[in-house]
Amino acid sequence: QVELVESGGGSVQAGDSLRLSCVASGRPFSFAVMGWFRQAPGLEREFVAGINWSGTSTDYADSVKGRFTVSRDNAKNTVYLQMNSLKPEDTARYYCAADFRTGLPSPVVSEYDAWGQGTQVTVSS
Repeated sequence: QVELVESGGGSVQAGDSLRLSCVASGRPFSFAVMGWFRQAPGLEREFVAGINWSGTSTDYADSVKGRFTVSRDNAKNTVYLQMNSLKPEDTARYYCAADFRTGLPSPVVSEYDAWGQGTQVTVSS
């Protein structure tokens, strides 16, 4: 079993930056594909970014390409999401997730085995 704890959310203005962190515990983290998802009220959870175990393969939703960067530090059991040039439409609760079965980041929610509780990001115009 793995526990994921996100942090770093907050309320910011459009154009600002935030860095989210997700710390994993309870199961070897370095072999997991890690993903970031977000969910706004009334909408389905959507893929934001993902990274494979070594950090050599990443994937992004089109809506965040060029603005968000996913990275990981396996020695610290932590995955990050650097979010720049934030827009009001980025407002959502952001979740990290771990996939211990596949080898590459995927946008499919059901491919992830564990989820954190999320951290809220609110961007005002």
